[in-house]
Amino acid sequence: MNGQPLPGAYDADNRFIAAHHLPAVLIDLARSRGIDTHHLLRGCELFYEDIVTGGALISPQQFLRLIDNARRLLSAPDTSFLFGQRLWPGHYGPGSQLLEQADNLQQALERLGEYRALLSPLLTPVMHLDDRYLHLYWRDSCGASEQSTFLLEASMTAVVALARRQQNERLPWRFQFAYAEPAYVEQYWVHLGDALTFDRPSTVMSVPREYLLRPWPQAGSTGALVARQSCSAQLHAWGWQASFLDHLHAYLSQHIRHPLSLERVAAAFETSPASFKRRLGKHGTHFQEQLDLTRRDLALYLYQVKGYSNEEVAQHLGFSDITNLRRSFKRWTGRVPSDLGGLLYS
Repeated sequence: MNGQPLPGAYDADNRFIAAHHLPAVLIDLARSRGIDTHHLLRGCELFYEDIVTGGALISPQQFLRLIDNARRLLSAPDTSFLFGQRLWPGHYGPGSQLLEQADNLQQALERLGEYRALLSPLLTPVMHLDDRYLHLYWRDSCGASEQSTFLLEASMTAVVALARRQQNERLPWRFQFAYAEPAYVEQYWVHLGDALTFDRPSTVMSVPREYLLRPWPQAGSTGALVARQSCSAQLHAWGWQASFLDHLHAYLSQHIRHPLSLERVAAAFETSPASFKRRLGKHGTHFQEQLDLTRRDLALYLYQVKGYSNEEVAQHLGFSDITNLRRSFKRWTGRVPSDLGGLLYS
């Protein structure tokens, strides 16, 4: 079934991404710096002549290969950030209109999540609200592996740039990163700001809630309503709006208190354990890794956003005692829960 979407979700090898939309932004950036398109597209099973027809479709795997090629050939620390600056709203027809003509930042982010197959097929944006902040996380949709940091940098920059253009002000974003400070940290300062902390348990960007509902210039436009209908029709034609890994994360989150095994989850997805294992392998992952990632994400959300105690988190995740929770949490994040210091921003 390579190249054809499986019911309900897209896989890393399904060809549905319009090559002249998101990928073309990166291609044009590389071409502007003198990179030959033949070398840029090597191994992508794609020719530049195919892209300019406007009909070429590529898979997430091909897109990730393109990103890898661009990173190596450009070898510049600002590549991901410049890609992000150009990413949204872009010129992708109805999908771009959804973002450009949103009523406000909150609606734009909601649309980004709802139509992520069109606008962010490689990373899934995840929004959480607490009393004071909106927290935006990014979850791997298709097995980004070595391209994860590039995609995080680009996606965060894209949101910051979109909000700044539409609200005509630089919002007070705050950032945490689950990796060490890079040698090119000045690019973070330029494109994201200086409210940065590294070596944290999670990667998240946050902004005070009072900025979410400030009206954007084209709020309430008829064009946005028409664009949403068009985007919804596209998702309906595909038969899905999220990736296989998104669906798996949702299922595991919903059943996290129950005993979960490869066999049990494969049966829920109406497939054999062997087929389910192969499907996970196609995304560069395995069942235990996805289960650990789901538990980690839930634990971080409960600790950092909801302010739960150790006892409450242990109960929610189905741990028999706090000692086991602490041990697992350190394996997932490299830290013990007490290192978090409670809520993200109190």
